[in-house]
Amino acid sequence: MFNFPFPNISPQRLAIKLTVVGERSVRSGHPWIFTDSIEKVNKEGKSGDIAIIFSHTKNKAIGIGLYDPHSPIRIKMLHHEGSATPDSDFFSEKIQRAFALRAELLETKTNGYRLLFGENDGFPGFIADVYTHVLVVKLYSAIWFPYFEMILKSLLEVSGCDCVVLRLSRSLQTGDSHGFSDGQIIYGELPNEEVHFMEHGIAFSANVIKGHKTGYFLDHRHNRKQVGAISKGKTVLDVFAYAGGFSVHALANGATEVTSLDISSQALDLAVANAKLNSSSGSHRIITGDAFAVLKEMVKEYQTFDVVVIDPPSFAKSKKEIAIAKKKYAQLAQLGLALTAEKGMLVLASCSSRVSAEEFFEINETVLKGQSRRFKQWLRTRHDVDHPVTFPEGAYLKCGYYQFT
Repeated sequence: MFNFPFPNISPQRLAIKLTVVGERSVRSGHPWIFTDSIEKVNKEGKSGDIAIIFSHTKNKAIGIGLYDPHSPIRIKMLHHEGSATPDSDFFSEKIQRAFALRAELLETKTNGYRLLFGENDGFPGFIADVYTHVLVVKLYSAIWFPYFEMILKSLLEVSGCDCVVLRLSRSLQTGDSHGFSDGQIIYGELPNEEVHFMEHGIAFSANVIKGHKTGYFLDHRHNRKQVGAISKGKTVLDVFAYAGGFSVHALANGATEVTSLDISSQALDLAVANAKLNSSSGSHRIITGDAFAVLKEMVKEYQTFDVVVIDPPSFAKSKKEIAIAKKKYAQLAQLGLALTAEKGMLVLASCSSRVSAEEFFEINETVLKGQSRRFKQWLRTRHDVDHPVTFPEGAYLKCGYYQFT
C-alpha cells in the first residue's frame, strides 16, 4: 500500500506523576507538559512512549500523552480526563472530528485546506494539509513514528487523497527519522511537484516538495477572499506578497492594478505564475526588495494605493524579540497609512504568536489615531475555520482592516 516500509516500533507505557502546577495544566486541558512539571517517571522514556498521567492524590489516570525526551515540552498531551488507548480507532475518531469542522469550508469551491492543525486538533507537532488530491504531512517530532501508518490510513480514508508527501522539520531531518526523508512521496504518485488547488474559486499552486511549510500558507484564506471582495476597480499594494495570495485574489476580482512586493524573487515568480492561473484584466507589477526600504521610497514619491495589504513574517520568534517586533509593526502601520489613498483601505496583519491580538490592534490604532486622517475599523479577523484555536499559545494570526473616510 505505501511506498516505504514503516518502522516497527513498540511504544512502552510510562507512569507519570506531575508537580501541582503540571497537574493543574493537565486538568485545564493544556496540551503541553514541560520538563520541570514532571515529578516522577517510573522508567526511562523514548520518543513516542505512552505517558499515563496519574493524579497526585489518587492512583487514577487523568490523561495520556506522548513522551518526547528531545524537547523541553516533554509530554505532548493526546487525551484529558482519564485514560485512553492511542490505537487506530482513537486516532480515527480524532481525525473524523477534525474533518467535520472543515465541512462547511469544503462547500465554498475550496480544496486546499488544513485537515490537522497540530495541538489544536489533538495532534501535537503534526500538520496535515490537503491540496486537491495530495495530502502533505509535516512532522515536527519523532513521537509520531510509532503511530504513523495507522494515522495515515485514516487521513487517506477521510480526505480521499491518492498521494501522500512527507515534510520533516529541520530537527527531524538531522535526527533519527527512521529512514524517512523530507519531500518523500510515501503513498501514490506525484507527476508534478507543483499541485494546483482552489481557494474560494481562485486557482493557486503549491510546491509540495520544496515549498515553505507544506507548500503554501493556507491560514490567510479568509482574509485573501475579503481583500478580493474590496478590490474591484481599485489599485492594490501587496507587501510581503510571497506567492501572491492577496494579489491573485485582487486581480481575479477586478483590481485595475496590483503591485506585489517581496524580498524574494523566487517567491514573486510564484506570484506571477499563480496570477496567470486565473483570468484578469488588471496589470500586475512586481517589485523585489526590502519592504521597509521600498515603502519608504514610495512614501517619498507620494505614491498611494486604494488598498494596501501588509502581511509580514513573524517578527517575534523568541521572547527577546517582542519589543523589536512591536516597533516594526508600528513602523509598518505608519508606512501603510502614508501609502493608503483617500477613502482607501489599509489591511494590517500579524502572525507573531508572542504579540497578542490585543497588543497588535492597539499598536495599529495608536499609530492611526496619532495622525489627522479620519478612519474607522472596518473588520477584525483571527483564524480561518481550518485553523481552530483550542489553547492560548495556539493563536497567532490576527488581521485588522482600517477604512479611511
